[in-house]
Amino acid sequence: MPSGLRRLAWSVAGMSVAALAYQLLLMRWLAIAHWHPFAVVIISLALLGHGASGSVLAVLGARAVRRFDALFPIAGLAFAAGTIACTWLASTIPFDGLELAWDPRQVAWLAALYVCLSLPFFFAASCFGLAFARFGHAIPMLYGADLLGAGAGALLALALVSVLPVEVAIACVSTLAALAACLSADGARARIACVAAAIVIAGVAFARPPLPPLNPFKSLAKAMLVPEARIVATRQGAYGWIAVVESPRVPLRHAPGLSLSNMQEPAAQLGVFVDGDLAGVIVDRRDPNALAYLHRTTASLPYVLRPHARVLVLGAGTGSEVTQALAMQARSVEAVERNARLLRLVRAQGATFARGLYDDPRVRTLVADPRAFVRAAHARYDVIVLAGGGSAAAGGAGVQAVAEDYALTVEALRDLHDRLAPLGVLAITRFEKQPPRDLPKLFATAVEALREAGVARPGASLVVIRNWDAWTLLLRRGAFTDAEIARLRAFADEQGFDLVYHRGLQAREANRFHVLARDEAFLGTRALLSSRATDYVRDYKFDIAPTHDDRPYFANFFKWATLPELWRLRAQGAAVLLDSGYLLLVAALVQAIPIAIALVLLPLFALPRAGAQGVSRWRASTYFIALGVGFMFVEIACLARLQLLVGHPLLAIGAGLAGFLAFAGAGSLFAQRWLAHATQDTKTIPRLAMLSVLAIGIALAWHMASFAAALAATPGWPPALRALASLVTIAPLAFAMGLPFPLGLTRLAREAPAFVPWAWGLNGCASVLAAIGALLVALEAGLVATLAIALVVYAIGVSTWRAAGPSRQ
Repeated sequence: MPSGLRRLAWSVAGMSVAALAYQLLLMRWLAIAHWHPFAVVIISLALLGHGASGSVLAVLGARAVRRFDALFPIAGLAFAAGTIACTWLASTIPFDGLELAWDPRQVAWLAALYVCLSLPFFFAASCFGLAFARFGHAIPMLYGADLLGAGAGALLALALVSVLPVEVAIACVSTLAALAACLSADGARARIACVAAAIVIAGVAFARPPLPPLNPFKSLAKAMLVPEARIVATRQGAYGWIAVVESPRVPLRHAPGLSLSNMQEPAAQLGVFVDGDLAGVIVDRRDPNALAYLHRTTASLPYVLRPHARVLVLGAGTGSEVTQALAMQARSVEAVERNARLLRLVRAQGATFARGLYDDPRVRTLVADPRAFVRAAHARYDVIVLAGGGSAAAGGAGVQAVAEDYALTVEALRDLHDRLAPLGVLAITRFEKQPPRDLPKLFATAVEALREAGVARPGASLVVIRNWDAWTLLLRRGAFTDAEIARLRAFADEQGFDLVYHRGLQAREANRFHVLARDEAFLGTRALLSSRATDYVRDYKFDIAPTHDDRPYFANFFKWATLPELWRLRAQGAAVLLDSGYLLLVAALVQAIPIAIALVLLPLFALPRAGAQGVSRWRASTYFIALGVGFMFVEIACLARLQLLVGHPLLAIGAGLAGFLAFAGAGSLFAQRWLAHATQDTKTIPRLAMLSVLAIGIALAWHMASFAAALAATPGWPPALRALASLVTIAPLAFAMGLPFPLGLTRLAREAPAFVPWAWGLNGCASVLAAIGALLVALEAGLVATLAIALVVYAIGVSTWRAAGPSRQ
């Protein structure tokens, strides 16, 4: 291999490391500025820059290739500078996803945001497209370097964000991109110029890193409006930016489900925020008498029914549920939290304030994913508390509608049921919404989980109470006894809580204190246990169907059938009932389609019609579009599934993304050897492409079988070993998916080299649209259906451009 080509491969790999790392870091940056689901959508649209680069290079054609030695390092340096300049500019754009339902200007601000953020990706993709156009004979090798570099970039991003503020991590990646551009420079003068530019870019990046602005609707932004409120501690980590807030003048008070008959002021609290959203509070435990108010919340119900309990708190976080368990005289508490930094922060801040909550001899802390812990555990508990009700503002706005939640699925509740001791109870407390959405959905999920666990009368094992702002659901191992129901009714009467459901509850006994014109929660629980449950779920205004591991989007309540009614009533307050997370997906797709057409399809008409040597541009475009759609559908569905297997979302995404890209890169390098031994027959590459799709189908079957086996065999393994097991499930699939794209580009380089950059851009645009489409398909049909659709798309694409034939323009 010529040294220049080898150096270029290293430069491509370095640029790919920086591009993928910047993509993931930008998601963290946007998650702080907005919310994580919004960040996923915005970054997907920003990647339209890939498509634009392919179109521009295709139109420039040979002129760009002739100037390769100058354009490649210039594009690399522009990418490095753009990571800082465009991120800083994005911080000035007043986009707010929560206002999409009622403020049409937000659609324009959304477009401005992703056009701004697409510029760095335009320059990064231009580097790759230029390399493919200039060295068509080495496309599989260069594409392999691109994918391997991207895999390393995923790991680099996770490493950087674990130890540095996200804005400083972006500055590091900007510097890396500038160095990668310098590596490609040819000639002493060019190298000196590149190094000088890289020094300037690095200096600016570290001197003024782009700080993420905090969304004004986030809990932290609102808390900081309180006079004299101040941030007393912060931590950075892969799970987010943690901030602890103290408010001495106007004390913070967080007590969901507190009885209106409570006459005691709640204990002092420190607010804990993750990425600007409320994650919980650290409660002052210095005066035990000040904790008596915890006896008067809906969440105290399980301890009323099961006194002196052995308790498991899942998602313990800031410790407020642990504090309540101890205040209610729990015998012992096991506190499970996946974020070790959060536990250490609570220990540090609460050493005196919270009287060493997590060092209390009755408390045992464990760093683990709650779902993984439950699957691996053998102990049984009297009370299991599923903590983490989340932010009332974010939950009410439907921000988390597109976020996976494996804690509230039928399978998860069945696992929790198995971990209950005889007569034990599972307790879940959440904020109240009107009309009810969370409660009927969770109730339906719990009913199905009990039935799958072999419970003949699930209604006998469930109770629900509510007040004006929260509700608590209990799921019991075995039926609630008459004595327990009597204690439940006495507790509800004493505290002024409304009974929503228990065995034998009559309509006149519900809706007495916090009176609603129509107590839909009471009516819904009865309907969900009756023979008309299916019809009730179908006819309800929101999606309340039971949540499963294959469709783990508990917070998605969106129904297309309800959209026209809510839209008509949006001026009367119905706008807040539109899930903003789902709306953002739809708005993004609506905007992305015309932009993709403008960036890719319109430049198609500017490409030369001569010299295609029998290549049908429309058949070729179908091929590359199908590959982009298929790859993204598989990747997004598998990454969502791996979170369940690994039990550590960030490790699953990091390892899964790195594994997908690295193994796909290995597949591309294998394609280079495959082609080296292939004949120059025009049917050879199409035949190899068909074989690669067959390999994808076989590998997909392997993924399904091995994933199920790994899920059953590895619950007790450490997260790192489960991550390795997850790589085993995707390695053959990713390897096979790395074959068809370089095969197609090599064929195009032989038959119509002017079209190579355009095909690269076309594939990039298709990937962007597919990223949004895959989420919508997963929301509506599930993750397995998304994988099946991907295989069909692959087969259609490869069969359409099967073999050389007469040109059909």
